[in-house]
Amino acid sequence: MTSMLDGAKRLVAGGSDLGPRVAGLETAVGHARGRLDDELVESAEEMVERTLARLRLSAEHTVIAIAGATGSGKSSTFNAVTGLELSAVGVRRPTTSWATACVWGDDGAGELLEYLGIPARHQTTRDSIVDTGKEDRRFHGTVLLDLPDHDSTELSHHLEVDRLVKLADVLVWIVDPQKYADAALHERYLRKLARHASVMVVALNHIDTVPLEQRDAMLADVRRLMDNDGLSEVPVLAISARFGDGMDELKDELAARVASKKATRTRLEADIRAAAGALAAESGTGRPQAPPRERLDELETAFADAAGVPVVVEAVADSTRVRARRATGWPLTSWVSRLRTDPLKKLHLDLGGDAKEISGTRVRVPEVGPVQGARIDSAVRSLADEVSALMTPPWRTSIRAAATSRSDEVTSELDRALSSVDLGARGLPWWAHLVRLLQWLLILAAVAGGIWLVMGAVSSAESGPWVDPADVAGVPLPLLLLIAGLGLGLVLAVVSRLVVGWAARSRARAADRALRAAIREVSDTLVVQPIEAELASYEAVRTGLNDALR
Repeated sequence: MTSMLDGAKRLVAGGSDLGPRVAGLETAVGHARGRLDDELVESAEEMVERTLARLRLSAEHTVIAIAGATGSGKSSTFNAVTGLELSAVGVRRPTTSWATACVWGDDGAGELLEYLGIPARHQTTRDSIVDTGKEDRRFHGTVLLDLPDHDSTELSHHLEVDRLVKLADVLVWIVDPQKYADAALHERYLRKLARHASVMVVALNHIDTVPLEQRDAMLADVRRLMDNDGLSEVPVLAISARFGDGMDELKDELAARVASKKATRTRLEADIRAAAGALAAESGTGRPQAPPRERLDELETAFADAAGVPVVVEAVADSTRVRARRATGWPLTSWVSRLRTDPLKKLHLDLGGDAKEISGTRVRVPEVGPVQGARIDSAVRSLADEVSALMTPPWRTSIRAAATSRSDEVTSELDRALSSVDLGARGLPWWAHLVRLLQWLLILAAVAGGIWLVMGAVSSAESGPWVDPADVAGVPLPLLLLIAGLGLGLVLAVVSRLVVGWAARSRARAADRALRAAIREVSDTLVVQPIEAELASYEAVRTGLNDALR
């Protein structure tokens, strides 16, 4: 946070928590921008800047603004407090839109008056040459403002009142017996300043015009209206600026606030709390939900389908079956499988190496079509909506927008992530080579046995009966070689077919795990992380507002 100068240090000294309040609101504003209502955020940001600006100015002066409607006796009250005829009253009051200022002790007040926007011609220093020597020393360090009439028909008057009401440390509202219930006063100012009760005073002027027996009832009615406006802490005084009734009590009230040197800090704290309260109402207190595993699985599945993962996994299984069966099947018939195109080649994957045995694969992600895009969008929105279900609409909208903010990167990110995935289709299983060797040994045995039988038959025809030099269990060895070579080869092919099915499923599962791990990385980058960033901002706003409101 911007460093505070000497005035700020004096104001926050003595255990004040104004500094942490401002810092908390500043943090909340930074994280709420673009997420909560722009007008509320800008108003809170303006409040932070205004507070810091005020803290850099004189901490020895208390700004008291006297406000009221036309004819309320506001200027008369101003003159009565200053002890000088500084503000024109009645029909003599000028139609200027500027406030009048009276300063007790001008040391350090120059920058403050410039901050308040009071022209030099409308400033008077109480110990200047116009001083009568009757000044109240209790008001040393006071800047007293007489504001334009808040009910004036001049727009410039309204604007000046609105501006200075925001800047004054203490607000004194002067009302009169005829218009104290004016709806414009209560709706435009008092009700909106309910959080500023600690820095306000209400004075019922012209009490001398009210019969004695009606004064208590009228004061009670003013008190009732203040309570209805949420201003039950605001003192209500009865005064007559013209005759001096109650003026000592009003001066005592204002002098006590000046002497405490807390008015500025109290007003700024009220401003910070008001701005933080408005943001808190917009932001809410609902706890975000942890991303449900079911929704994350749905998101992962939608991304996987868009990338064609199920098709690739099935192709890995089919490719493993084709190549392994070709290697382990009965050699006399397995050549037929060579007529079948490898399923991975059909997907135009980067096979590399020997075309006969896949040495590597690179998944190429197709463009996401409308159907797949709709599934991804639905899964993303479901996840965002479930996470933010208990949060206020602005945050739900912000989280959904964050979750879909990178939807145009789906194809490129999937392609990047999946391009490095090893599908495990590299080469044949180790045992397939052994089976291939056994199959060829069995074929050779069968061929040898067959040749032996043929040679024996030829020899028998030429020189008489042929006697087999050996037999096994009564079966001639050549015949046994022929039968065993053919029979065992067929049996081995059947058994290998079962093992090949298991190997194909195993490789398919491994490929699916590898692809989905890459998919999970993409969904985390494109969807989950943006959601988590929004949730982090939400927590920062909550923490900042809690610091500002504590």
